[in-house]
Amino acid sequence: MDMKTTNELVNEIKETSDILDYLEKNNREMQVGSLPEYLNSWLEKKGRSKADVIRGSNLNRAYVYQIFLGLKYPSRDKIIALAFGLGLDADEVQSLLKQAGYRELYPRDPRDALLLYSFSQRKTILEANELLFDHNIEVLE
Repeated sequence: MDMKTTNELVNEIKETSDILDYLEKNNREMQVGSLPEYLNSWLEKKGRSKADVIRGSNLNRAYVYQIFLGLKYPSRDKIIALAFGLGLDADEVQSLLKQAGYRELYPRDPRDALLLYSFSQRKTILEANELLFDHNIEVLE
């Protein structure tokens, strides 16, 4: 089952006469839960381990474990790094950013455009950082 777009959900809200009915019908569309729950669900969906995420994100091992335990709340850049570690594609990273409460990668922003390109081309975080560096744009740390 495909996820509904935000616009589709907004239109349904505008057209509903019963918000409880809307919530019940769209239960699977709602974002409820903590960041560690989302990250663990991505681990399961992608068949990855935390060790894979650590290697692929280029983040400190202890810090990643603290994020997964809910002891640390990562910045937007750290979420993007985790997305590399999880092996997410461009659409999935957008979803993870929304789940974490951050704005999506914006294609009109040069840095975000290069990151979107990196995800769509299945580049590693090191390759993405090289691309950012080559364009004199702040790398992910």
